[in-house]
Amino acid sequence: MLITRASEYAILSLILLSKADSPQDSETLSTKLAISKSFLAKVLQTLAKNGILKSYKGVNGGFVLAEEPEDISMLKVMSAVEGKAPAVFDCSSSVNHCPSSRAHICSIWPFLNKLQGKIDSFLDKLTLADLLEE
Repeated sequence: MLITRASEYAILSLILLSKADSPQDSETLSTKLAISKSFLAKVLQTLAKNGILKSYKGVNGGFVLAEEPEDISMLKVMSAVEGKAPAVFDCSSSVNHCPSSRAHICSIWPFLNKLQGKIDSFLDKLTLADLLEE
């Protein structure tokens, strides 16, 4: 699946953080988004570990964007929280690594591979700044 809950929560959190004047902690963000604090905390920590967010400890601590919104691609965000590039289908980008070992007889693989390439390109060009404009 392309958009999981982890990806959705990451994107929603980034939108809120981009509009905040100060660091926001996971409890504040989870309350604003009405989602699980523990799950969101893991998502935010993953984003920080991947350089998308900065994390500050202490009483006034929390998370802030590590980059400008126009430098944060949705492909980068989704790949970070999912641990791999988002995929629309279970095909591999390489015929040699087909999950069903049938790539040599699959007539739909070329189409699916092109579709995935277009989605990857779109997500790489789509930035947090683009989402903020809409």
